[in-house]
Amino acid sequence: MNIEGVIFDLDGTLLDSTWVWSKIDVEFLGKHGYEVPDDYSKAIMSMGFEDVAIYTIERFGLKATKEEVMAEWDSMAHEAYAHKVELKPGTRELLEWLKKEGIPAGIATSNSASLFEPCLRNRQVYDLFHSFTETGDVERGKEFPDVYIKAAEKMGALPEKCLVFEDIIPAMEGARKGGFKTVGVRERKWNYPMEELQASCDYVIDEIHEAIALLNHLKYGMI
Repeated sequence: MNIEGVIFDLDGTLLDSTWVWSKIDVEFLGKHGYEVPDDYSKAIMSMGFEDVAIYTIERFGLKATKEEVMAEWDSMAHEAYAHKVELKPGTRELLEWLKKEGIPAGIATSNSASLFEPCLRNRQVYDLFHSFTETGDVERGKEFPDVYIKAAEKMGALPEKCLVFEDIIPAMEGARKGGFKTVGVRERKWNYPMEELQASCDYVIDEIHEAIALLNHLKYGMI
């Protein structure tokens, strides 16, 4: 396969950060007198930041604007992203390998630059990415291919020549709709059955550090 670009999700794929949002959900909803419903994480997992704020306001009848909710979440998450969120093992090595191979690495994320940029800069990997695309830059969330198509355009790559690495099934399926080859990265928070993952993407890896071997195999037609 002639790989023209690789597109990564951030949270749960390259960053060990899903714990941040679990903590924020508990604290934010608890302040308003609610426990986190069992289906809440699943309901919002493929939404963009703004859409999650709108959904949360409507579902819990909050007396706040989406801007106020987003600002509060951003404030709650800022310290953790800047100083506590770590790269998943093998992320730096993968990005350095892509750079050496001349394969551009793009980001497609539901997160916002105010959070991920300090995190990536403090971990000294920000400059290893070609470009960044947020779901807020497009009309629809990750269950649709829009954000991946825009990310590929920024890299000058064709969707069918790109791989998308994601940790949630709706996003894997959204990327597939755009003609991308998809790689499911297993994230312990979601605990998807293997057969469900395999049905939703083209390849599955347990950890991101396995990506170099997969990309090498694809590059040289070994799989």
